[in-house]
Amino acid sequence: MEITLELIVFFVLLIDSIGANLVSWCGGDKWYSKHFRLFSRYFPATKGWTTAYLILVLWVGNLLYRLGVLAF
Repeated sequence: MEITLELIVFFVLLIDSIGANLVSWCGGDKWYSKHFRLFSRYFPATKGWTTAYLILVLWVGNLLYRLGVLAF
């Protein structure tokens, strides 16, 4: 498997979306709001947004897999 820019970006986004879901679903949203006040206003760590983000990243991964970029 050849490492491409698309592959790197996909896995970075996948790790980020999984981390965002862990923060929102496991009670870390209070810590996030406290330590990232300005950032948390524009990018809230709510369950709905982070779940939608994960679904979107998985959908893009599915498209990349169908195109042969993520061929394992």
